[in-house]
Amino acid sequence: MIYFLSDAHLGSLAIERGWAHQKKLIDMLEMMSKDAVSIYMLGDMFDFWMEYFISDPKKRQYHPFCKELRKLGKQGIHIHMFTGNHDLWTFGGLGQLTGAEIHYEPCTILRYGKAIYLAHGDGLLPSNWEKLYDKQWKKRIKRFMKLREVFRNPTLQFLFRCLPPSWGNWFGYNWAKKSRLKELANPCPYKGEDKEELVLFAKDQEKQHNHRDYYIFGHRHIELDLQIAGGSRVVILGDCFKEWTYAKLDNHGRLTLHNYDEQ
Repeated sequence: MIYFLSDAHLGSLAIERGWAHQKKLIDMLEMMSKDAVSIYMLGDMFDFWMEYFISDPKKRQYHPFCKELRKLGKQGIHIHMFTGNHDLWTFGGLGQLTGAEIHYEPCTILRYGKAIYLAHGDGLLPSNWEKLYDKQWKKRIKRFMKLREVFRNPTLQFLFRCLPPSWGNWFGYNWAKKSRLKELANPCPYKGEDKEELVLFAKDQEKQHNHRDYYIFGHRHIELDLQIAGGSRVVILGDCFKEWTYAKLDNHGRLTLHNYDEQ
């Protein structure tokens, strides 16, 4: 089996009982390890992750999770971690701590005869997106894309890494907390097939003859399994702090969505 999960947001100041949250995620990984050959985590496993130039004591809170990933790797399970928009600031340290293969960009894999496009999902838009949205939505998208450019700017990343970890963490975790509280108070549900950016992105890829059997994303914190033209399926994984949903690909190439709380 190959498993896919995303968006645990470990360490979030907006999630109560952080240790219980991390323990539940570890239990979920233990369940997967019984028949897993690979586990793909599609971003935002941490609510904020920054690797500073000096030691950061706050990272100790994640030692149980990182230890579990190393253990699974030693069992022969291939562990893959994609960076999301909350934990993209890894410069080698996360891979060393977890033993995972780190992916900074989307990629396509071939497994059990199926082509699978994997990405966190932030910043993915159809090529004609400006024609598809009204003025208000275009303004929101452009604001997010500008913020994304700031987060990925090498010079700004270098300067932030120079900060004392206590300063950087205060800013990063509180920024993330505001985002999480805003989402919990006013969640953004599925926008519909003609508005959901990741669905439109997948459709655009198919129109450009970049066929994949499955498009699997995180980021949106909604659960979706939608078949589009050409037989492709768009799967959005949900999350691992409210919904506790994940996907599983069996050795016949069949992909199914599951809820850990219903196991």
